[in-house]
Parts: sequence; structure tokens; C-alpha cells
Amino acid sequence: MPTHPGWFRTIYGARPRHLLVLTACFLLAGFAVLVRGLDQLFDPDVWWQSPAVWFLGGAVFVDLVLLPLCALADRALAVVLPAERTSLKRGLRIPIVNYIRVPVLASGLLFLLFFPGIVEQGRSSYLAATGQTQEPFLGRWLWLTALFCCLSILAFAVRCCARRLRTKRSIERERDD
Repeated sequence: MPTHPGWFRTIYGARPRHLLVLTACFLLAGFAVLVRGLDQLFDPDVWWQSPAVWFLGGAVFVDLVLLPLCALADRALAVVLPAERTSLKRGLRIPIVNYIRVPVLASGLLFLLFFPGIVEQGRSSYLAATGQTQEPFLGRWLWLTALFCCLSILAFAVRCCARRLRTKRSIERERDD
């Protein structure tokens, strides 16, 4: 067994705490499948509601559909908005790609999280459980998407202004010297 202090990180790639948390998450998911999922897994009427089916389906959907689509969209965005190199006197160009990625990612994750409410799936169950309708879900998601975009535009504008001020100050210092 190696004796240097970082041997575990060298072999595993992360600290032992990471392995412990990951193991605990898999144990919790396995417990949920055992407690709730096995009885549903073999019932022909509700087998699709089993946590095991949703876990495996989600993993397959994310890995085989969503990840390639996101990578393709990111590549297309990088082609449409290439990062150009500029001279040091003009200053570095601020890439706008990240200011598009972040609000799209936040909006997409919220859409996936609240998808049943946004499309008003399970309307009667939600009404019986809460006494409220699902009508505001779509409007709230759209407002949050607009807020994410506005905050991203504001952050981009602040960064551009700060870069211009720094460039202007450096030009003035060069003139003074």
C-alpha cells in the first residue's frame, strides 16, 4: 500500500469524502428502489412508475439524448460566435458564449424540474392535493427565463464597461509615461 499522503487521490481521482458521498447516494437510491420500487416493478399496470425504471430511463435519456444535443448546440454556438483574437492594445474580446449558456442552462433545468406543472400534467391530482391550479407554472417559468436573460445581459454589459474603463485607464497611463 502506498505511503505518500495523496495516494488515494492519485488512484481514485478524488478525495475519500467523494467516494463516501457517492456510495451513500447509491445506497439511498437502492433503498428507495427496494422499498418502493420492487413491488411496482413487477406489477404489469404500474411498472413504469417504479423508481428503478425512472432512474435507468433518466440515465439513458440524459446520456444518449440530452448530452449529445447539448454538446451539438454548444458546438453550433461556438461556430456562430467564434472567439476572435485581438491585439493587446485593443484589449481582449469578451466571449459572449457563456452569457448565453448560463441562462439557457438555468431555464432548461427549471423546465425539466417543473415540466409536469408547466404542461399541466396531473391537473386533478394537484388540485386535490393543494387546492390550487397549475396555470401559473408556465407564466412563472417564462418570467424566470426572462429574468435569467436580463441578468446575463446586465452582467455582460457590466463586464464590457469594466473592460473599457481598464483599457481607457491603461491608455492614459501610457500617455502619462
